Amino acid sequence: MDLNELTAISPIDGRYRSTASALAPYFSEQGLIRYRVRVEVEYLISLSNAGIHPLKTVPENTAGLLRKLYLHFDEMAAKAVKKYEKVTNHDVKAVEYWIKEQLPAELKPYSEFVHFGLTSQDINNTAVPLALKEAHGEVMMPAILRVTEELTRLARSWKDVSMLARTHGQPASPTRHGKE
Repeated sequence: MDLNELTAISPIDGRYRSTASALAPYFSEQGLIRYRVRVEVEYLISLSNAGIHPLKTVPENTAGLLRKLYLHFDEMAAKAVKKYEKVTNHDVKAVEYWIKEQLPAELKPYSEFVHFGLTSQDINNTAVPLALKEAHGEVMMPAILRVTEELTRLARSWKDVSMLARTHGQPASPTRHGKE
């Protein structure tokens, strides 16, 4: 079934897709997977920086290599994760397996530290709020600020235009467009 206005799960992905498309990188399935990869990768980097015995020998300057896994995460990568999910029947485990497969050769000996000491909820409970935070800061707040600026501009330009106010659906005392 192709994604269109009638087959989408909600009107946000259907009829309003054109206005909500900026949110897809944060809230789509692919976006969620990318945030899960990011959390797993940053956790592994933190573990390697913590000086835990087996990870003390992780080659320096590998953080950049690891971060490429989520910085360059695309639809093809998301489809590869979904293939793992068909086998594991587990979304976060699929992310773990995909990351292990993607590790550069010099990091393969440390693959068992991907997801080490974590539960799926540790990943989800970090990935989802991070997506919300970044969507809020990068998409929603700028949009809200643009609306606020436009309303301020309109209020100033209409400050002296009189209008009849209403209260409870009834005509009331006069006011000004700019105030309202």
